[in-house]
Amino acid sequence: MKKLVYLLLALCLQQLTFGQLKQAPEWSKNAVIYEVNIRQFTPEGTFAAFQRHLPRLKAMGVDIIWLMPVHPIGIKNRKGGLGSYYAVKDYKGVNPEFGEEEDFTNLVNASHQQGMKLIIDWVANHSSPDNVWVDEGKKEYYTLDSTGNLQPTIGTDWWDVADLNYDNREMRSRMIDAMKFWVDKYGIDGFRCDVAGWVPIDFWKEMRVELDKVKDLFFLAEAEEPNMHEAFHMTYGWEFHHIMNKIAQGKEGKAAIIKYLEEQPNKYKPEDLRMQFTSNHDENSWNGTEMERLGDARLAMAVLANTIEGMPLIYNGQETSMTKRLRFFEKDTIPWTTMDLTYFYTQLNKLHHEHPALWAGKYGATVEVIPTGDSSNVFAFVRKAGKKEVWVFLNLSESNTSFSLRDNRLKGVYTDWLSGKNKKTIKCKKRIKLSMEPWDYKILTN
Repeated sequence: MKKLVYLLLALCLQQLTFGQLKQAPEWSKNAVIYEVNIRQFTPEGTFAAFQRHLPRLKAMGVDIIWLMPVHPIGIKNRKGGLGSYYAVKDYKGVNPEFGEEEDFTNLVNASHQQGMKLIIDWVANHSSPDNVWVDEGKKEYYTLDSTGNLQPTIGTDWWDVADLNYDNREMRSRMIDAMKFWVDKYGIDGFRCDVAGWVPIDFWKEMRVELDKVKDLFFLAEAEEPNMHEAFHMTYGWEFHHIMNKIAQGKEGKAAIIKYLEEQPNKYKPEDLRMQFTSNHDENSWNGTEMERLGDARLAMAVLANTIEGMPLIYNGQETSMTKRLRFFEKDTIPWTTMDLTYFYTQLNKLHHEHPALWAGKYGATVEVIPTGDSSNVFAFVRKAGKKEVWVFLNLSESNTSFSLRDNRLKGVYTDWLSGKNKKTIKCKKRIKLSMEPWDYKILTN
């Protein structure tokens, strides 16, 4: 009888659609998200030390603080000296290296006082092999190998974690209970869910039904499959990220962007939010810094990621042109020395806030690609919301280029958005001429 009840429940959950769950909170429509690695952000590596940076991040235009996992890290099979954040020992605990529960409460409250939201990373696919559930003797919560021992996630080198068994209803219930705990006790505003596509989608739907009763939360999936939007508000723009890397490396051209844009309406609904980025913790640590992957194209690609459809992400350290890969399992503080790109990102974030054409999902405008004639290296597009326009021009090459564009829509006085603190204006009479240096960029707004 119990199995029949579970089967009927699973079938009911399968029938849930995203429309029956809460839509993304309205505050996310023009938000900028910023990823924080507490261990590496300050020399102290604590919540309290990071909290002192909140006014600076607010001034830069950050709306959502995303913290990498804040839970205690397992000891058994630990990688490196400090271990991976993603080997969670206690889903209801706070990592003592970062501070006490009171310190985390203070950080959440301080973020809210600054007008920012705070979400935490959630690791539902696996835990550390010495998680408190294992200590309780709950081996049935886990995937077991042929000898009855806990199994790391198959197909990975994650020997510091144990794969969770989503056939076990009790484990599912306790996982949801743990997520609710962080909302109830600390008042967080949502979750970024690690390798979300490796966890059954029906679990995420079940979780959403329960957490939607508590608060209007924001859910980001580390996944790109369109079906993840049945349970999540936003997914990763991995495909576009890789396109930008390939263009910077001379392996692709603007045709790859055009093809990508043409395919998106067939994959995603208007309300599906996409996260666009040039770096994050995985890219920086494992695949290289922006300088390694993008080189001289890094700022042009940042402009592209911030003006194409979606929500822009800034990874901690990007505003200081960080040139090193942060070590994943050891202490490796971000060198806050130059801060040379603070103004650049502040202006991009201000543009994203103020111009509805750039807002995410159904709130923003579609990208209209502008033909640039013989200028094969120039990618141009416009996004329009009512009378508000944002025109973007990018030289996707290592060569100087000049081009002339005639377009009946390009008429009036425009602000050259990234031309400095005393922004220049350009008067257009259905025509514009531009001379662009290698990997140059220009944003015109009215």
